Amino acid sequence: MLFNSLTYALYLPIVFLLYWFVFGPYNPLLVNKAGNARGDEHTRDYPVSLQNLLIVVASYVFYGWWDWRFLILIFITTLCSFGSGLLISHVSASAGRGAALRKFALWGNIVLNLGILATFKYYNFFATQFAHAFGFSADHILLNVILPVGISFYTFQALSYTIDVYRGKISATRDVVAFFAFISFFPQLVAGPIERATNLLPQFLQPRRFDYGQAVDGMRLILWGLFKKMVVADNCATYVDMVFADYANQSASTLLLGAVFFTFQIYGDFSGYSDIAIGTARLFGIRLMRNFNVPYFSRDIAEFWRRWHISLTTWFRDYVYIPLGGSRPEIPDGIRHPEAYKKMIVARNTFIIFLLSGFWHGANWTFIVWGLYHALLFMPLILLGKNRKYTDTVACENGIQKLFPSLKELSQMLLTFMMAVIGWIIFRAENIRQAWEYFCAMFDPSLFAKPIKSREVAVNALMIIIMLIIEFSTRNGEHGLDIKNKNKIVQMVMYIFIYLLILFFCNIETIEFIYFQF
Repeated sequence: MLFNSLTYALYLPIVFLLYWFVFGPYNPLLVNKAGNARGDEHTRDYPVSLQNLLIVVASYVFYGWWDWRFLILIFITTLCSFGSGLLISHVSASAGRGAALRKFALWGNIVLNLGILATFKYYNFFATQFAHAFGFSADHILLNVILPVGISFYTFQALSYTIDVYRGKISATRDVVAFFAFISFFPQLVAGPIERATNLLPQFLQPRRFDYGQAVDGMRLILWGLFKKMVVADNCATYVDMVFADYANQSASTLLLGAVFFTFQIYGDFSGYSDIAIGTARLFGIRLMRNFNVPYFSRDIAEFWRRWHISLTTWFRDYVYIPLGGSRPEIPDGIRHPEAYKKMIVARNTFIIFLLSGFWHGANWTFIVWGLYHALLFMPLILLGKNRKYTDTVACENGIQKLFPSLKELSQMLLTFMMAVIGWIIFRAENIRQAWEYFCAMFDPSLFAKPIKSREVAVNALMIIIMLIIEFSTRNGEHGLDIKNKNKIVQMVMYIFIYLLILFFCNIETIEFIYFQF
């Protein structure tokens, strides 16, 4: 079920009404059966369990809409993670048999979940590479399986719960329904954000009341996400697919536009999904973490990665980078040049997380090279100690937002953006050879020729410019329509404007979200 489909437009209000007025605290029959609603603990807990049960059923319907067989895998992942958390929590952490059992529960769940992920996502890739390396056909050893939608997202979410229980950051829950709701929560199930149990799980264990202001903000997020997806991303997708399908016969100007449009396509597509997911969650009284924070206004590649797919980058930071030593590794005694040793370890750790990040996206050399490319871009910043230089928002001084960035900031943003464009060429290509040929073909005298389909180019460029202007003006807010102007007329005009853009410029073809394949 797609966010940008008529089916979902019918599904969401039905679940919303059931959630609050049938299974929730606004059903007077439930309140009357439970007793006095003002102070009784049982009364406050009772609707929560029913709401959570509805969330689980609705989420399984949502996920099974693609293929009911996918439900088997998410059920196994959820049940095993729930059981391992209980075992870890209820076994003594003292040395000896208890400590060994805790480690077994932790690593058993990690191996099981990563094993499922590897089988469906990576087995055929490694089997093919192995067969090619030894010169025989891989046909008879490949598995005839389809990649379950969103398997990387919910697997990482389940793993973070088990690890956090083991580390003592969260207590294992005994509420199996709440835990199933945590893993399968349909707004963020198939493409994130990858939530942590420390943030999301407690919200399913507490009473929830409808918050009008939060719901209105959720609707703003949904509207903004639909604009980025249906107007910016989907229109760019049509042009990008055409260019990449016949890149050998296109002018350099067309190839450059294809690369730039894909840069905005993947941003509008993925951040649009995140906005819709976060906005939908707010309709149900749930707050999800922010996943994008105006990444194309970054002044270096380190800032870009602090603003792009935040839930994944912080996941790798907390569960891979820091355990490896992070940016403050232990320096053994006897090291002659401790600072040089420290930077070498930090560089190693950075390469590892970017290699894993690339591989997380899929079983293709293009994703691996894309990850290594960004690791290389990181190296000068790490060696010079400037990877944390920009932690504020561009064009801000002492917390005050300026109207325009400086020329220096503008040049930094443009350079960072072009580095990202090159990376997205690698990411979008079918293979490394195509990426290299595409990149080389951009450096041609035809770079100054008129690109094909100039009308489509003009419309796409206009929609991108509108998106960038709005996001730059609200860059210190939570999202693009987080308008600080309190004038209701100004706000309403903006909402109507975005709605009309969706109505008149949306791509009528329903296009799946890019990150569903990951």
